[in-house]
Amino acid sequence: MMNARREAFGISFNAATNKQHATSLNTLKLDKETEELHHETISLDVGRLIQQGRQSKNLTQKDLATRINEKQQVINDYEAGRAVPNQNVLTKIERVIGMKLRGKEKGQPLDAKPPKKK
Repeated sequence: MMNARREAFGISFNAATNKQHATSLNTLKLDKETEELHHETISLDVGRLIQQGRQSKNLTQKDLATRINEKQQVINDYEAGRAVPNQNVLTKIERVIGMKLRGKEKGQPLDAKPPKKK
């Protein structure tokens, strides 16, 4: 009786199949696209500069994070090279540690001015 109802409504059940694990032809394409769309992270040399500047001021990661109004994990990610660069955060860090973290003058004191051309 139950099978007759199912057939009458056009319902069929395949208990032995598991279609959620079927692979499609687009899986490889999707994986490739996902790998291509990752964000660039901060370079390790900038992370080291942040760490050196912070330590030269005798600051912990938590101290630096508090001064720039961010979480300690943000500083940890920047120093480890895992962070996606944010220009506002980099500017705040530069001001606190007194060191340039961007451009040709990376690692130079923040207040150092380039010589004027005559």
